[in-house]
Amino acid sequence: MRWWPEPTAGDIAWCHFPDHVHPKPKPRPGLITFTKEDDEGRFFVSVAYGTSQKMDRLYSGEFRITKSEHPTAYASAGLSYDTKFDLSKMLELPYNDDYFSVPPHAPHGQTPKLGSLHPSMVRIAASAFAASRK
Repeated sequence: MRWWPEPTAGDIAWCHFPDHVHPKPKPRPGLITFTKEDDEGRFFVSVAYGTSQKMDRLYSGEFRITKSEHPTAYASAGLSYDTKFDLSKMLELPYNDDYFSVPPHAPHGQTPKLGSLHPSMVRIAASAFAASRK
């Protein structure tokens, strides 16, 4: 098993978000919201589910990054499609190759990182997070 180097909260990573059906579901962008290190120096992350489906509707706890609405944020995120993140669907996962893999175009080298949440999206993401906790 390969453990990846420390990510940063706000990184968008290529995540095999568990679906409890497939052993390794298809990868998708995941927004890392929190990181922690264990006593052995391994990293664990809280990651929010990302999808390019049903982009026309946002539910409580969701926000979207689109090429047309947020071109700078879209580029910073390293996304290939307009994507929404669901902050009510977050899991704590080990930051290893069971759950994270190198994306096809590997913009940050041989790591799972696609990009980063642009500063212009922080307030929007924080509002979605607050809504997800109500």
